[in-house]
Amino acid sequence: MNSQKLIIYDYIELFNILNELKSELNFEVTKISKNNLSKILSEDNQNNLIVTQKKMSEIDDQIIVSNLPIKIAKLVEKFNIEFLKKKFGQQSEIKIGYYKINLNSRELISNKKKIKLTEKESSIILYLLKYKKPISIEELQSKVWGYQSELETHTVETHIYRLRKKILKIFNDANFIISKKNGYQIS
Repeated sequence: MNSQKLIIYDYIELFNILNELKSELNFEVTKISKNNLSKILSEDNQNNLIVTQKKMSEIDDQIIVSNLPIKIAKLVEKFNIEFLKKKFGQQSEIKIGYYKINLNSRELISNKKKIKLTEKESSIILYLLKYKKPISIEELQSKVWGYQSELETHTVETHIYRLRKKILKIFNDANFIISKKNGYQIS
């Protein structure tokens, strides 16, 4: 069963058409009435899109279908594109404690404040995030930069120093990346 769900709100004609085509669609189609709207809005609906005839301010992720007639293939294509956009957006943001990292814009965000990250800074954070243990400088050199461990370089320390400085300046957080005796770790 597909986890993507297209919810038709108070639009029975559209539901009937899509329901006839359900075997050809790559998403589930359901309908709701005004009585069930509050229930749908209170549920975790990260894979849902709601189709309405008129814009409703209390509904996120809605598609307004009011310019009729429209070819059904174009309408289904529009739904598929919206599902793809939603999935892409969900995959691009990773929650890290009080922070979110947006991989598309390479930004670290918290409480409406954000900092731009370099590609290496994003890579450092993501690599440290994979593990719940401190990561050595040598491992970061090897896995993030692709350096041989025999090389004498302070690249890792310099990048982490600059990243910590940015985070401290904007978020006033000196403990996002902590130093342990055997490496670095995200707190």
